[in-house]
Amino acid sequence: MEFCPTCGIMLQYELPSMDRPSRFACASCPYVCNMETRVKLKRKQALGKKEIQPIFTQDSMMEGPQTEVTCPSCKFGKAVYHELQTRSADEPMTIFYMCANRDCKHRWNE
Repeated sequence: MEFCPTCGIMLQYELPSMDRPSRFACASCPYVCNMETRVKLKRKQALGKKEIQPIFTQDSMMEGPQTEVTCPSCKFGKAVYHELQTRSADEPMTIFYMCANRDCKHRWNE
């Protein structure tokens, strides 16, 4: 989208005709911006992927509050949990569990 530098209204695209190239024109003032027929390519920049950083590490998760919930993997009776608002505000918070059994450390959410 382009906007008129004079009055700030969104410019309208006008198709090319016999005597002029395509252009953007303002509907409320005489401003006109002719479009170039050739597209100029700027330098290409390679994008790199960022390293994904976990929100909760296993060490920080184990230091959290514990509750009496049965692990679906090893049937241990305690789990560490954290709550996060992953959906809209009118939805309940998502609870992320991790088994408190040091040998299991199974993760699940509710």
